[in-house]
Amino acid sequence: MRVDQFDFELPEDLIALRPAVPRDAARLLVVRAGGALEHAHVRDLPQYLNADDVLVVNDTKVISARLRGRRIGRGDAEPRIEIMLHRRLGPDAFLAFARPARKLAVADRLALGETLEATVAARGEGGEVEVRFALAGAALDAALAAEGEIPLPPYIAGKRPTDPRDAHDYQTIFARAEGSVAAPTAGLHFTPGLLADLAVKGIARESVTLQVGAGTFLPVSADDTERHRMHPEWATLTPGAADRLNRVRRAGGRIAAVGTTSLRTLESAAAPDGTLRPFDGETDIFITPGYRFRTAEILLTNFHLPRSTLFMLVSAFCGLEVMRRAYAEAVRERYRFYSYGDACLLLRPPP
Repeated sequence: MRVDQFDFELPEDLIALRPAVPRDAARLLVVRAGGALEHAHVRDLPQYLNADDVLVVNDTKVISARLRGRRIGRGDAEPRIEIMLHRRLGPDAFLAFARPARKLAVADRLALGETLEATVAARGEGGEVEVRFALAGAALDAALAAEGEIPLPPYIAGKRPTDPRDAHDYQTIFARAEGSVAAPTAGLHFTPGLLADLAVKGIARESVTLQVGAGTFLPVSADDTERHRMHPEWATLTPGAADRLNRVRRAGGRIAAVGTTSLRTLESAAAPDGTLRPFDGETDIFITPGYRFRTAEILLTNFHLPRSTLFMLVSAFCGLEVMRRAYAEAVRERYRFYSYGDACLLLRPPP
């Protein structure tokens, strides 16, 4: 499909720079099968779910992946270097996007923050480098937490600096498994009160893990979706969670995926008949209209960028024209967009 089919106009002042307070006060645009629209709030989520449904959340935790520093040993006039970690390769190694990458060569040593040192082990395309740190494992994790910054998306970071509030605001209530460089933003809307209301109704919850990479920020540069390639990300669905989800579906319950990362994990783990199998590995699944979903019937997700792979995914879930109408309604009603913005609840038509 042509990528320009997924374009739309978005006023810049609708890009949210802070989350709603409390988080479940965010607005919720409900998109029913067939395209009917309803206006609600995230705190109303329990009324759209049944007691035999199950929420699937992504329990990944955002790491302090943005590091600033300089090359070592070439004089004080060296330009500043920014490193954005996006994929762990081992206890001491990451793939990263460097800026300015043209200033770096293999074997260059880097001083990052006040205490971290790293070496450029390899260079790739598009500003990507492999960096190996002098520390490893838990010691490296602690140093990254101390020296790095939470990597806010460019559409927020370009408008204001990261501050201490973001260390809390840009983590979900489910965050446990460290490794992402971007939050699974649909999960940002949940509060203890909302979880309690869901539990009172008897709605179960399961966790998956997808370590979100910086590729989520990259625009689709191809003219046709067939020529776009996703960056691989590590995803996990445990045997126990797969078994429980299969039992829910056999009993007639629905799966409600919280976020596109949860949905992509489920689809990566599904057999052709929709049976979920344990999964622990890389996924580069790219979902566009025409894709046949095998797992979730419901998707809670934020409002996404024009021409993005995420807008393509929601268009596959509900239909391109339905989502274009829904987004036009959200713009007219001044919903807040992107990571800190409002949400929509998509109810997929039956197959």
